[in-house]
Amino acid sequence: MNQNTYCVIMAGGIGSRFWPLSRTERPKQFVDALGIGKTFIQLTYERFSSFISNDHFLVMTGAAYKDLVLEQLPMLKPEQVLCEPMRRNTAPCIAYAAYKLKSMNPDATMVVTPSDHYVEDVNTFETVIQESLDYAAHNDCLMTIGITPTFPATEYGYIQIDETDTHQTFKRVSAFKEKPELERAKAFLATGHFVWNSGMFVWSADSICKSLNQHLPDIATLFDTISGEYGTEHEQAAVNDAFEKSRSISIDYGVMERAELVKVRCAEFGWNDIGSWGALYTQLNKDEHNNVVAGNDVLITDTQSCLIKSIVSDKRVIVDGVENLLVIDTDDVLMICPRKDDNHVKDLIAKSTK
Repeated sequence: MNQNTYCVIMAGGIGSRFWPLSRTERPKQFVDALGIGKTFIQLTYERFSSFISNDHFLVMTGAAYKDLVLEQLPMLKPEQVLCEPMRRNTAPCIAYAAYKLKSMNPDATMVVTPSDHYVEDVNTFETVIQESLDYAAHNDCLMTIGITPTFPATEYGYIQIDETDTHQTFKRVSAFKEKPELERAKAFLATGHFVWNSGMFVWSADSICKSLNQHLPDIATLFDTISGEYGTEHEQAAVNDAFEKSRSISIDYGVMERAELVKVRCAEFGWNDIGSWGALYTQLNKDEHNNVVAGNDVLITDTQSCLIKSIVSDKRVIVDGVENLLVIDTDDVLMICPRKDDNHVKDLIAKSTK
């Protein structure tokens, strides 16, 4: 294992579109949504653990989730769980991790990953990430991982590849595009020059710190000037003050869309960010009527294309004569809504008193 290689797992989100299974006190990255006995954050750690040593992981999360991280990833030490005192989007989060790693190891190269994605082909994934880490270690650039699209998705952002660079393994990025409408997504795919934006990044600590200093100097200064506090008993207080003073901005908008040399490593390894119940439905095994059923005591009859999930151990769930529904039963909430319209779950939360 390369002793200059690190993995930063971002695990501070609340996964509101997975309500009511994902709650503020236990967001979706800490839930076994796939029903395989492992949570998303455990699967994320496992994908990197074969080529990154245990003591080279950092998990970025809220203070309320530190104990959950250590419970689910007991191989990590408490000092490897870095607590954000408030949500300030991804740029301050990554700035904290980057300046801390640079203070620990000036030659550090890091992969930054969300904690709640799904990867089917782990072997190909490992190859892609290791190749990207090696490239980033020897080239002063910022890199993102692009996913070769398989359909015109409207729930993902897109990366436009420089048309003169299409035959290179590490391609220049021409532009980042926000989540498109369906017709625009179809047009992206027709050109052959667009890939999905996975939200995974690879770079040296030095390269990202230089880019932060150039494009977000106010945020860079906050986390650079407290470098002497990293690894001491004063670290958390200094970090709390830095986050308090920091503005909220994403690394995509603040740095990636402005940086001069941005590369993308395109890949296919069965990726899905599983950002909603609908995305989870597409990923899970279905019965002969296209139903996904997960629960201890669920009876379905004359039902098609539904996702039914119950985590209540002492209650029978009966579903009869319906189609294309989400039926999610938890200890205190039963949610039933159209499966194809699950992106409005956030609106349901706002209306709920729970």
